[in-house]
Amino acid sequence: MIDALGHHLCYGALQDYLTGEVLPDTDDERIRQGLARLLVERLGYGKHELEPRLTIDTCYNGNRTQTLIELTVRVKGRRLFIVRYGPGSLVTREKAALAAARLLDPDYRIPLAIVTNGRDAELLETARGRVLAAGMACIPDRNRAETLIGECVFEPFADLGRRDQALRILNVFDQKECCCDNSCPKDVY
Repeated sequence: MIDALGHHLCYGALQDYLTGEVLPDTDDERIRQGLARLLVERLGYGKHELEPRLTIDTCYNGNRTQTLIELTVRVKGRRLFIVRYGPGSLVTREKAALAAARLLDPDYRIPLAIVTNGRDAELLETARGRVLAAGMACIPDRNRAETLIGECVFEPFADLGRRDQALRILNVFDQKECCCDNSCPKDVY
């Protein structure tokens, strides 16, 4: 049965590939699950190396926003990159992905971020925000991650002005104001 939740079609429920948790079965969630499968089954990561659905909470001018990081990849105990999914243009997702990677771990800036719409992707370095590569093949496989973990710098993101700017970016870019009467269920995202 198809259930319309606001502007999302919900086909029922599905089981999360990584955790077994039951989630709403939406088109976006199917793509998220496909990304997790890609990382494990084709790119060689262990399920234990992937952290699904981590969040960052922000509040500015009374606007509370929760940023979802679809997947975070941890190699040798360190978070190497995040994966942010969203339909449409990748360019519009870059700033929020960079901000999330800079803030998620309190001890250091996660050095890489990936933005994807499920069909295309960009690999970003988070120190300067440059696009390093494009296309789904830019997502590093587990062997490449072994090399990257030794090459990347895991430095603190301590500048208070830049931290505040990154928090504000997340608050604006990830705000969910989608329905005219603001009645979208927030747990569908």
